Amino acid sequence: MRLNQEACVGCGMCEVVCPHRIFSLNDKKARIDDLDGCMECGACAKNCPAEAIAVTPGVGCASYIIQAWIKGKDTAVCCGN
Repeated sequence: MRLNQEACVGCGMCEVVCPHRIFSLNDKKARIDDLDGCMECGACAKNCPAEAIAVTPGVGCASYIIQAWIKGKDTAVCCGN
């Protein structure tokens, strides 16, 4: 996942639609607070009116869920990180 803060218009949609709450707004711009929490669902990118977020959907969601079951939520990470 990539965030272009310069393109961000500060609407906050990413913060609203992210199921894992990885975004916050800081000085009217989106910020990624927890990249490892990203499950690559793409909801943020699909709802960003400025196209400031890019996500390559993958197996992150399934990978994260399985790791959380096996290792515990504190040690599970998004795939590729």
